[in-house]
Amino acid sequence: MNIPTDYLQGYEQARAVNPDLAEKYVAHTLIGDPEADAAIAELAAIDADQGFRFLQAGMDQEWEVLNDAPPSVRAFFQNLETPPDWVDLESHGPGVHLFHKNSKLLLAGMLGGVLVEGFSTNISKSFFITGRLRDQGVRRLQQNNRQMIELFFPGGLMRPGDGWKLSTRVRLVHAQVRRLLANSEDWNHEEWGVPLSAAHVGFAITAFSARLLKHMRSLGARYSEEEARSFMQIWRYSGYLLGIPESILYETEEDALELFRIGVLCEPDPSLESVVLANSLVNSAPLVAGITSSDERRNLSGYVYHVSRALIGKELAAQLNYPPEPALFATSFGVLAWFRLNEKYESLMRKLFPSRARESDFAKFTALFDVSTYDDEGISYRLPTHVYAEESKRW
Repeated sequence: MNIPTDYLQGYEQARAVNPDLAEKYVAHTLIGDPEADAAIAELAAIDADQGFRFLQAGMDQEWEVLNDAPPSVRAFFQNLETPPDWVDLESHGPGVHLFHKNSKLLLAGMLGGVLVEGFSTNISKSFFITGRLRDQGVRRLQQNNRQMIELFFPGGLMRPGDGWKLSTRVRLVHAQVRRLLANSEDWNHEEWGVPLSAAHVGFAITAFSARLLKHMRSLGARYSEEEARSFMQIWRYSGYLLGIPESILYETEEDALELFRIGVLCEPDPSLESVVLANSLVNSAPLVAGITSSDERRNLSGYVYHVSRALIGKELAAQLNYPPEPALFATSFGVLAWFRLNEKYESLMRKLFPSRARESDFAKFTALFDVSTYDDEGISYRLPTHVYAEESKRW
């Protein structure tokens, strides 16, 4: 196996822990998404507006229009029409319930934990080169939140659901960015492997699912084993729609945590790109929340740093050049204990005052929309047109 040079050292470390999974992970750094890549290659050869029309038709199941599309585009959508045998949409209810009753903690775990941990790997390379987080960082994070909301909206992963469509849209965007980066002098194939590789997308879905559950537990979230299993299966089906091959797509929470652990070992230490993106992410939080006052933004960013350090650990925080912890926040016990205490208080209030609980739940649900992007024209299936976000048409 021709291992990308950035992974040579980590691969040897991971082999000592789980040789089979280490080999699988590194092998998938050389794999993209053959079906989506073929579809995007054929779309690149035709008129852009016509290609957009075919994508819209595929999402909306307009087969008369799609019949005129290139063969790989038709095959791409046809192959997604029938879910795998392991998909049980009726079992997604408990996972939806988990998401909405813990939405505040989920967003905190996602922003301060999961996304930062993802950017500490070579996943940061493609984001840094394209500049998507730099040029339109707030919109990018709001789009990420929008996809999560739609995944966990009742029926969101049914074929007509926006959770299904947004997952498939992200897969196509990945394929387009992979094509643009592959033709860019900025991407080093010998060192990094394939842009947005199957290994990285597979790693990301373990973070969004199992790793997120771990962070939510640390913050005081409460849920049953049935809800956790359902939550994992929702993300698993989304991962399938994202084009992750089943050879590296987890089956259970335990599988996902092990893949995350081995992936971290295989990945190189955080790079300069990781440092830039992780800190940009934390400092974007106030803007995503709509806070414009400089003092309020500074205070909220400081608090997000505090929460994030408690979740990811002091060692990784130091590698990512987090600012020094104020003396007031000298220990991570304080923030996690505060979150857990607050959740216990809210749980007690729900039991004592059911009407207040309903108002609180509605407020949480509407707050999700405030940190998400919902455009009047609906979901756009247009794709980036240039490797650099600043030079690409809006999509």
